[in-house]
Amino acid sequence: MNITELARILRISPQELRDLLPELGFAIGQKAIKVDNNTAKKIIRNWPSFRRQWEQRKAAERAKKKDEEILPKEKRTIQIPAVITVRALAEIAQIPVNRILTELIKNGVFASINEKIDFDAASIIGSDLNLDVQLLEEDDDSEEDEEKKLKDILDLEKPEDMELRPPVVVVMGHVDHGKTKLLDSIRLSHVIDNEAGGITQHIGAYQVVRNNRALTFIDTPGHEAFTAMRSRGAKVADIAILVVAADDGVKLQTVEAFRIIEAAKLPYLVAINKIDKPESDVMRTKQDLANKLNITPEDWGGKIITVPISAKEGTGIEDLLDMVLLTADAALGDTLRANPAADAAGTVVESNMDKAAGPVATLLVQNGTLKVGDQLCFEDVIYGKVKSLKNHLGENIKEAGLSVPVKILGLKISPSVGDILYVGDGKKLKMRKIKSSDVKKEKIMSIAQQENADDNTPKVNLIIKSDFLGSAEAIEESLMKINTEIVKVKIISKGLGNVTEGDIKRAEDSGAQIICFNTKMSPAVENVARNQNITVKAYSVIYDLIKYVKEEMQKMVPVEITRVDLGKLKVLAIFRTEKQQQIIGGKVVSGKPENNATVNVWRGEEFVTTGLITSLQSAKQEVKFVEEGEECGLKFEGEPVILEGDTLEFYREDKNVKTI
Repeated sequence: MNITELARILRISPQELRDLLPELGFAIGQKAIKVDNNTAKKIIRNWPSFRRQWEQRKAAERAKKKDEEILPKEKRTIQIPAVITVRALAEIAQIPVNRILTELIKNGVFASINEKIDFDAASIIGSDLNLDVQLLEEDDDSEEDEEKKLKDILDLEKPEDMELRPPVVVVMGHVDHGKTKLLDSIRLSHVIDNEAGGITQHIGAYQVVRNNRALTFIDTPGHEAFTAMRSRGAKVADIAILVVAADDGVKLQTVEAFRIIEAAKLPYLVAINKIDKPESDVMRTKQDLANKLNITPEDWGGKIITVPISAKEGTGIEDLLDMVLLTADAALGDTLRANPAADAAGTVVESNMDKAAGPVATLLVQNGTLKVGDQLCFEDVIYGKVKSLKNHLGENIKEAGLSVPVKILGLKISPSVGDILYVGDGKKLKMRKIKSSDVKKEKIMSIAQQENADDNTPKVNLIIKSDFLGSAEAIEESLMKINTEIVKVKIISKGLGNVTEGDIKRAEDSGAQIICFNTKMSPAVENVARNQNITVKAYSVIYDLIKYVKEEMQKMVPVEITRVDLGKLKVLAIFRTEKQQQIIGGKVVSGKPENNATVNVWRGEEFVTTGLITSLQSAKQEVKFVEEGEECGLKFEGEPVILEGDTLEFYREDKNVKTI
């Protein structure tokens, strides 16, 4: 058969056929014009499998050629922070993100483009990508503080353009002293009904009007586990309300909240809540404030306003709002000013990834007016255009003015809580260069890894999956706080969204448990977790989550065994000897031997055996112990080798487990 005819049948060029046939075991030569019929039939019959081999080879050649085009021709040096997202690494390396992900998977790291990897993982894949990956040293002098950014924006405004803006109020206090119920009463809504266990799980911002003046309230979680969220709330607030229950007084979390208020230098007032309860005592609560927090109420000659209220009954709420406005006028005056006509700028108070809407952020507008269609930037990088604005009631609005909290849809990137977003031109994400502030953020994210450096301390390995970024950060910070010298929490990774098979694989490799907060797991992933025997715990209340982790830590606390010497007994008689026990009599020569004690048997200076005393009698009565100088009978369980004249050394082993 003619080579050209065979190539036509096989749908391949004659030259490609000549090149391919020797590889398939048919040595016909490069100048061959014909092949014999038997060889042609064999080639045609086996061509499907031959073609697959050929296509795979061609695909490999194309991939190799493309890889050579993608990867740097010469080894390139890049600098990255201690922890970096896959996306950011791809931008810095100027290599497609899919190529980075492929290399990570080859090395057993299953990560999405927005997940963070550490420097070691980046270095390992860098060697395969012709990259010399170096750790970027942080220049402390170039770090830019978030609050300073906003101040710089306001400083550029002309005084004549500035107007008074509504004050922003943060509500703080103990976990169950009624903060959310207070806000519920203020805005006549029922947010607390939607909160798991009545405990606020996310930062929320709400606005109300009193005497034709707007007030913005920031609701922060109240338990000690949410120090990070409360601190973050204090950064954007102008005034604080410290809530203390009249029936409970100042608690540990109350003190913690007060310290945050002091550190933020916020003017504040105290709301004494739950005065409707029979056991409430306002005077005792004020005394508690004075003794524990050094707060002297205004009616006692001090400067701090205290307002008795009942959030449940609605008593004293209007007085509280009036006092908030009075505090704002007296303590802040004209400092609460901004330019409503300027391009908007504000602080992110919550951020999450919505399955349908994508990145969603709650922004507190602190200067200008934010409108639908505005382009928002962070550090000169475009984060997206505002497609939709929703107020605290969930209603669509076209613009948001000064001190208005608003939910933004349309972002391409999830901002971090505390980021300052502003309207501007900025640069596209692909143009982004790494900055010192990026390093700062990445290093903050790596606190857990730094604090959990490998050592011999027992660790509870965890993978955290959360619905909101603020919750994830608060959980991480809270878990770091419960670390001890004897057992620690090690966060292997944390991320937003539902549990994936990648999380299961990561948990299997690291021996970690997966902790979900307000996230779910598909039946398929649940089956994988069950088959791999991976523990997955889901929570909707952060307090319960922290409690569970503490219990897991407690299980890992090493048991300390302390030996307590009880006394010695001289064996005077052997009454009965059986296979594994003896009945003997003796006299206590020192100490106070106890029943159910362990004994060492000594014969002169020679150790004989160890056993257990299961019965101790004195004057034919069962007793718990025998005093020095008394004679007694006892049952010894163990190797029956005791002889008259032996000495029994009584002791017990106390197991001490430290409570974390």
